[in-house]
Amino acid sequence: MDTQELQQVALFDKCREFTKARELQAAGLYPYFNPISESEDTVVVIDGQKRIMLGSNNYLGLTHHPKVLEAASRALSRYGSGCTGSRFLNGTLDLHEQLEHALAEFLGKEACLVFSTGYTANLGLISGLVGRGEVVYLDKLDHASIVDGAKMSYGDTERFNHGDLGNLERRLERNGSGKGSMIVVDGVYSMEGNIADVPALVRIARKYGSALALDDAHALGVLGPNGDGTAAHFGMTDEVDIIAGTFSKSLASIGGFVAGAETVIHYLRHHSRPLIFTASLPPANTAGVLAALQVLQDEPARRDRLWANTRRLHEGFRSLGFDIGPTETPIVPVLVGPLEKTFLMWRRLFDAGVFTNPVAPPAVPPTQCRLRTSLMATHTFEQIDFALEQFARIGRDLGVI
Repeated sequence: MDTQELQQVALFDKCREFTKARELQAAGLYPYFNPISESEDTVVVIDGQKRIMLGSNNYLGLTHHPKVLEAASRALSRYGSGCTGSRFLNGTLDLHEQLEHALAEFLGKEACLVFSTGYTANLGLISGLVGRGEVVYLDKLDHASIVDGAKMSYGDTERFNHGDLGNLERRLERNGSGKGSMIVVDGVYSMEGNIADVPALVRIARKYGSALALDDAHALGVLGPNGDGTAAHFGMTDEVDIIAGTFSKSLASIGGFVAGAETVIHYLRHHSRPLIFTASLPPANTAGVLAALQVLQDEPARRDRLWANTRRLHEGFRSLGFDIGPTETPIVPVLVGPLEKTFLMWRRLFDAGVFTNPVAPPAVPPTQCRLRTSLMATHTFEQIDFALEQFARIGRDLGVI
């Protein structure tokens, strides 16, 4: 179908009228889909230039760990490149079951179910459990996969203001405790870097007979006495019903999981459409995650280095006068303000050799655009200090500080 024919299709009107991205491209300020041609852990090569990667979720720096790469290579040779089927039928490997057992033990839960992505894990968890006449309660800053899982379910969705647990409790009280319900929140919020108030959430969930699920995508490997997540961070693993997450952050691969009581996981195995109707996690990725999980436990010094780096960046930004909000974690947002200034600051940092992620509407209000930075255990203090120098120079030039 050529352009002239497209113009006769009303559905495509919105496509022709969408010009903002092309305008940014023409101005040299388009920050998305930049192809990385080479990666050296904390340094990437884009357009032939090395840049410090200050926008990755590779918190423990395991994407290049020799044990992870070796395990993935062995699995590739033994099992091939893919499973070519769903977990439900021909796509379950012994590796998948080994990973499920290892994760359940690590997280202190009876059972675990591995999905192909963290996104489908949340889709499968919520749409698989929340049915007609039931309610799912979401924080307004929950990840998009949680929101989409709620949309995909046949239940009702109620969203409460971020961190406003009084608002959550009023909604639960209004709906009564007789119907099935689940509260789903991020353990660590991906754009703010703050931590969910798990003790208060547990109290509310128990009071109204609601299940409590945490998405620990950004907490696994980061929080907890052993890197075992938000519930463990508060000493409340037994009180949190379900822990979900992804392998695309600290565990250096792709995939996702849901962990909880054996009866719940057994039910999801047979009722979760995103599990049943998609191909399973490839062998190399599964083996890599297994190895990364073991490294996470064997090398606790990595987590210590991650937190040392986090403190250095927090203190550096605040001493320079940047607004980094309520972050408590290696996710460090730098508030810039207007969209145009945010993209301009992103571009100037990019040209100076520092890769960050711009966050724009609808993810944040139009006046609260920001650059999201995140740290790895493998960043050096020299790299962090270089990035702070560039932020300071450019931030002053643009009037951000």
